[in-house]
Amino acid sequence: MRDTFYQFVLRHRGGSASNPKHRFAERVFELHDFPKNTNDFYELSTYIEMQADDAIPASIFDELWEEYKTK
Repeated sequence: MRDTFYQFVLRHRGGSASNPKHRFAERVFELHDFPKNTNDFYELSTYIEMQADDAIPASIFDELWEEYKTK
């Protein structure tokens, strides 16, 4: 069974605070309403856009999504 995007992102936790993927993962972990049980790009991207949080920029989401799709 494939991990959810949320589970995939959490693998980036614990890195350097200067790494934008690490910051993204840490912030997603803190967001209790993040859609944890979905792999739907549109649901996730809409959430990211609506959140408007500097710690979870859409550009980093896009990079992580591309990684996630190839895993």
